[in-house]
Amino acid sequence: MREVDPSADSASTHEVTNQTPPLAGHNLFAGDAALRDAVNHNGGHWAEDDLQRYGEVCGRPEMIERGFLANENKPRFDSHDRTGNRVDLVRYHPAYHQLMQLALSEGLHSAPWTDPKPGAHVARAAKYYLHSQLESGHGCPITMTFASVPSLKLNPHLAAEWLPKVTARGYDYSNRPYTEKAALTIGMGMTEKQGGSDVRANTSRAVRLTGDGSLNAYELVGHKWFMSAPMCDAFLMLAQAPGGLSCFLVPRWRPDGSKNPLQVQRLKDKSGNVSNASSEVEMRGALGWLIGEEGRGVNAIIEMVSATRFDCMIGSSAGQRQAVVQAIHHAAHRNAFGKTLLDQPLMQNVLADLQLEVEGSIAITMRMAQALDHQDDEQQQLLMRLGTAVGKYWVCKRTPHHAYEAMECLGGNGVVENFVTARLYRDAPINAIWEGSGNIQALDVLRAIGKTPAVLLAWYDELERSSGADGHLDRAVTNLKNELANLDQLEYRARHLVDRLALTMQAHLLVQGGDSAVAEAFIASRLDSDGAHSTGTLPIGLDTNRIIERGNPLLS
Repeated sequence: MREVDPSADSASTHEVTNQTPPLAGHNLFAGDAALRDAVNHNGGHWAEDDLQRYGEVCGRPEMIERGFLANENKPRFDSHDRTGNRVDLVRYHPAYHQLMQLALSEGLHSAPWTDPKPGAHVARAAKYYLHSQLESGHGCPITMTFASVPSLKLNPHLAAEWLPKVTARGYDYSNRPYTEKAALTIGMGMTEKQGGSDVRANTSRAVRLTGDGSLNAYELVGHKWFMSAPMCDAFLMLAQAPGGLSCFLVPRWRPDGSKNPLQVQRLKDKSGNVSNASSEVEMRGALGWLIGEEGRGVNAIIEMVSATRFDCMIGSSAGQRQAVVQAIHHAAHRNAFGKTLLDQPLMQNVLADLQLEVEGSIAITMRMAQALDHQDDEQQQLLMRLGTAVGKYWVCKRTPHHAYEAMECLGGNGVVENFVTARLYRDAPINAIWEGSGNIQALDVLRAIGKTPAVLLAWYDELERSSGADGHLDRAVTNLKNELANLDQLEYRARHLVDRLALTMQAHLLVQGGDSAVAEAFIASRLDSDGAHSTGTLPIGLDTNRIIERGNPLLS
């Protein structure tokens, strides 16, 4: 009988073959043709060296690992310390703080405000798009801090004290008074349980305090159903003052160093966005300073809301991009039925279609960034007024299904939590819901058109620049104008109308972008279809290889 050597490997069953290596150590900017083109086309070409540098930073393995760690270790809430003192402390994993430090040190919360120049918002949007691919949850306080600046300026005395610290490139997560810190972050609390998006139904109330005429101090009592990033140093909030719904800056600590009675009740247990703490809070006589005028709270906070909606476009575009990156990388390394998935015709159809979605998303997002860079241009501001609502609705709405389709490209691995596609899928619905869900955005579009008809004329003027370039696009624009001219049951048709506004604008921008393969495929697959477009159903005859190459993270 032959003796069996126990050290032999004949019984081994675990040989790893045909698995995709991790994607790390690549430059997120250099490998993203759509982003590079959009940056240059919209006036951000001067920032290319910095974006190349930051694209390399965001591709480092240790940066990618921080995104995983911040999600694997959810925030924890301590209402009191061990001796019974109220602290309202949210504890985060160190990786979360490292990502926050990185974002703030790069000026993602402030660069266009502290260094305004042509293309500043385009450059900031591009950098934020790269950064968001690491992890999306910590982006919430970055966005709110960035978006708070225009609103804070409505109280000049308050702005003089707060804005230098709000725009500072530093990060201090310690639980101590804002007067002791050199850098501050700002959150927002609008939603109440009885009103949701209908903020005029808010019941939180504010009473004017005497003896502080310069800062307009009030005492706030009430409850907020959602307040994200509760460790921010202060929050812009809406409450009912004697003159009507008003906006206030509510700090976590009073100027004298005592704790402001803004008390966290619990953290929300969310399905996605788990690295970001979202809380339920009560104001028990909390100090707040009036922003703007009494009774004009919505007007005071609307610029902050608009800026956060714009960042939702950036974040969702980034989620789409990272999903495509993972799908193409996997398909290039995985073999099935005798050849790589990347060489399979049907997979090429799916991957090219996923990349087309990114092309359209980044095109409209960066066009709105260009409009932000022209605050003194009425035409650009009219375009942005409609574009942030249309873009936020469409880009964010498309992302969940896009994430699923990319996940499916990885097969079973795609739904496993240590593959990033699982997190992308969980996070994908967040931007579509927050800062005004789909119906709110669609109705806002109708409201903007009804209140300021010039916004629609500005939209048409922008589309006119591509007139005659493609017959399908011309017909789609004509059909859009006819549908908007029909005033019958506008609210019922609102989503369909916003769909058409988004698609025609994306198609126009891609035509102007200059890559004919992308523009032709986008128009053929999106404008010729009536209703929802099913991923992987591109018409025959398109240059799918060219489109996939533009999305391949390892080709630059």
